[in-house]
Amino acid sequence: MILLDPDLDPDLAPAATSAKTSAASAPIPRNLRLPSARTLARFLAEAQAAVRLKGQVTALLTTDAAIRRLNRQFRDKNKATDVLSFPAEAPFPGLVAEQQIAGDLAISVPTALRQAVEQRHSLSTEVKVLILHGLLHLNGYDHEADKGQMARREQVLRARLGLPKGLIERAAAPKPPAGKRTAAKSAVKKPPASKPSPKAKQS
Repeated sequence: MILLDPDLDPDLAPAATSAKTSAASAPIPRNLRLPSARTLARFLAEAQAAVRLKGQVTALLTTDAAIRRLNRQFRDKNKATDVLSFPAEAPFPGLVAEQQIAGDLAISVPTALRQAVEQRHSLSTEVKVLILHGLLHLNGYDHEADKGQMARREQVLRARLGLPKGLIERAAAPKPPAGKRTAAKSAVKKPPASKPSPKAKQS
């Protein structure tokens, strides 16, 4: 399930839901707008099947401010980030695997937008990269503690799903000089639907 935070900048919302966009504001290029929730839900299901993660996943697309609050509350880090994963703590007795709650994802759209501009691809592509990364965390992978297993799995799956370089590969690549990096300007105008576990994992 895909949830859109009502506090998101309406200029970044899918075209069908952006009627509140100010006429005075400069139009956002189509490739830097969010795809529809239905489109992202289809990708979420496809990526979840590729990851082989059973159970229900809710992905909240939210603001920098909201994800910063979550990051501070569950990881003691007072800063915004791109994606947080909240694995379910324990299965519910009597439910089959498909009916269980696998966990929740929270994705900051403003941060995803900045990263999309830096990587020179669409916002849709960046959100999909973050969804895949978050799903791997929900499935028990942890690139901060393993010996490259998550990085290798992410590389295989992003190729299968037609995605560009993933977060772990970017972090390992040498960064360009600060003066030459491109930043996106975005306005930063609520937490996941189900109560997340304190075991939140960041990208």
